[in-house]
Amino acid sequence: MTLRQAQGPAERARSGPQAAGSGIRRFIPAVVGTVLVAFMATLPLLNLSLPGILPTPTYMPGTLALLSLCMVFAALALSYNLLLGSGGMLSFGHALYFGAGAYGLGIALEHFGVPLWPGVFIALIGGMVIALVTGAVSMRVSGIPFAMVTLAFAQAGSVLVRRNSQVTGGEEGLGLNTQQVPDFLIGVVNTRNLYWFTLVVLVIVYLVTLWVDTSRLGHLARATRENEQRVRVLGLSPYRVRLIVFVIAAGLASLAGVAYMLLQSGTVPRSVSADLTITVLVMVVLGGVGFRWGAIVGGVLYTLLDQRLTVLAGSDAIAGLPDVLRVPLSEPLFLLGVLFIVVVMFLPGGIAGTIDGAIRRRRGENVRGSLRRIDDADDAVEAPVEVRA
Repeated sequence: MTLRQAQGPAERARSGPQAAGSGIRRFIPAVVGTVLVAFMATLPLLNLSLPGILPTPTYMPGTLALLSLCMVFAALALSYNLLLGSGGMLSFGHALYFGAGAYGLGIALEHFGVPLWPGVFIALIGGMVIALVTGAVSMRVSGIPFAMVTLAFAQAGSVLVRRNSQVTGGEEGLGLNTQQVPDFLIGVVNTRNLYWFTLVVLVIVYLVTLWVDTSRLGHLARATRENEQRVRVLGLSPYRVRLIVFVIAAGLASLAGVAYMLLQSGTVPRSVSADLTITVLVMVVLGGVGFRWGAIVGGVLYTLLDQRLTVLAGSDAIAGLPDVLRVPLSEPLFLLGVLFIVVVMFLPGGIAGTIDGAIRRRRGENVRGSLRRIDDADDAVEAPVEVRA
């Protein structure tokens, strides 16, 4: 007799639909993600308009450049979510590695004279080496001291970038040496190719973060985040686990910086400043800490709002308001700050956390309702049957 034959009708009713449902739900994220990537890949070929959100139809360079910038910062937010959500490390210097990717590519093309792809490799290796050195020092402490040490490294990197004008361009920033870049990635006419390049970067960053989160390394990182002492008692090294996650997140941030350098045809000192790290932190909190798709939504939403609210702030509608309204509404950062406060107060889990909580509550109610119906069926089956002569 098999196990299923030995089960009663209620047990079979419980195990069958639940097992089938969990098997189907396992593939839903992959299917939805594949469909979204395919849709985003075909977007430059479509004539779609979203007035008030996108400046032009989707096939035009202005909208493609904006969407590309959204994907760059979504990739950066994903890398920071790996650091904060999986590893539990609050860093104020994550932009240092984003800037290392951008400046590393620019310096490799301008001063080393290498082609694009070796320059990308140099930028990524450089960003990860810097992360290994700074992370090895920062990991000696945790919590707020860790955040302060990473902030100090970011400030040091910002000073180096601003003072070494012969190498980094100083306050003016560093331009992209287009002679070492293939023609299909240069100019407004090739914005579509740059859009596809940033989409590939976003997919790579997402797949790497997914691999880390589902691997043994990710499980150890989350265990270290929850109880470092218990991990140490088990004979494992929390320091090594956190350092590996730190370096991987820095490498992904450097890859996003490479995409930013190509998209913007240059970079500025703000790309290594703590101010950018705070911005990325807001993106992750807005989307939902610990949710990969939430980091993407937060990065895209913040970038869109930052760009479109700037246009709104300079519009005639705002200029015609009384001073008590015109002054704050003419500042995009004020509007973004209000939005962030609203999210923290009313959506403490961010967009993704709120949606996930609602789905879990609904699913729990459905499961409890199903179990009640199954228990009623059990009672009906097991009730004694009166036999009359």
